[in-house]
This record gives sequence, structure tokens and C-alpha cells, in this order.
Amino acid sequence: MKLAVFDFDSTLMDGETIDFLAHELGIKEKVARITEEAMSGRLDFFESLTTRVALLKGLPYKKAVEICASLPPMPGAPETIKELQNRGYKVICFSGGFRIGTTPFKEKYGLDAEFSNILHHKNGELTGLIGGEMMFGFSKGDLLQRVQALMGITSKDTLVVGDGANDVSMFKYADTKVAFCAHAILKKEANIIIDTKDLTQILNEIKG
Repeated sequence: MKLAVFDFDSTLMDGETIDFLAHELGIKEKVARITEEAMSGRLDFFESLTTRVALLKGLPYKKAVEICASLPPMPGAPETIKELQNRGYKVICFSGGFRIGTTPFKEKYGLDAEFSNILHHKNGELTGLIGGEMMFGFSKGDLLQRVQALMGITSKDTLVVGDGANDVSMFKYADTKVAFCAHAILKKEANIIIDTKDLTQILNEIKG
């Protein structure tokens, strides 16, 4: 058995979930600027996440769920997931984003598991608060080690794919590290770099 761990936003999914939600409130550009700072490593991920989510306060929860149910997959994502599973990989997603986005994606495209954060809502609206285990810069690496221990998988049989600064921590625990249309901070940690928006290119780069 082998393990493939993908980031969600701008990796498995073509865009940033929080930008789609912010667009509904007319604040997409403001939120996107903060996202860019965080993914480039210039802003602490936890601080950026809580700041951005706070700006979503008042968005109807039903609308947020509706938006997240139809997020576009990255070109090649469905095919790549299926082919990796055919090659013996368990394919999972680690996201600093939101479960209302990753769960529908998992169900639609057949991921083996997904781990992400939960947007708090009350009285039918987002409160601007968030909780979960994927909220910090170290979260993905921390969780990857626990999943590897549970599955009895070493770094040798682990593939990780991401695009931003909060993916750096999981790159430390995998032998195959793919920076996909990534920021410079992550490319420095990778041994495979793909700059074309087509996830199937990964399949040509990995052994087995």
C-alpha cells in the first residue's frame, strides 16, 4: 500500500474555496490578497485563515454549502485520483480550507479520505469563526505522520502534492514531493515541479 496526499485549494480544486465564498459578499479581491500573502509564506497561516474567515461573517450557511458543492476540479484531478488508486495508492486530501468543500469533492471523485476545517455557523449564517486540526502551518506535517503510523506507511511510499507555504510541513515526511503550479517557497522543498495546470502530469513523473 502507498499513500498520496493532496492539498485541496489550487491543487485538487481549481481555485481557492474562500475566494468563491468571498465573491458572494463582494470581497473576493480583499480576501484573495490575504490568501496570496499566506500561500507565499509572508503571513502566518493561522492568522491569515482566521482573518479571512472573519470576513465571511453573515454569509448564509445554505449559500456557502451550495457554492462549495460545485467547486471546479483541477484539470486532470479525477483521472489522477483514479489512476493512483489503480496503482495501489490510498488518495487523501489535507486542506486548510473547509469540510463543506472537501466532503462533496471526496464523494464526487472518490477520494479515500479528506481532512479539513469546519466553518462555524449559527442561526443560518456563518459566524466568522472556524475550528479544526488543519489551521496551522505545521498541521499537515503533523497529521501526515499520524496517518502514516496508522497505515504502517513510511516516507518512501508517500507522495505529497501541494502549492503553498502551508504544504511545506508535509513535504518533510514524504520521499516524493510535488510542487504543483506552486509558490517559490514550496518549489524549494520539492523534487518534482509541475508548472502546467494538468494533474495527470504527475503520473508521468512518479515510479509505480
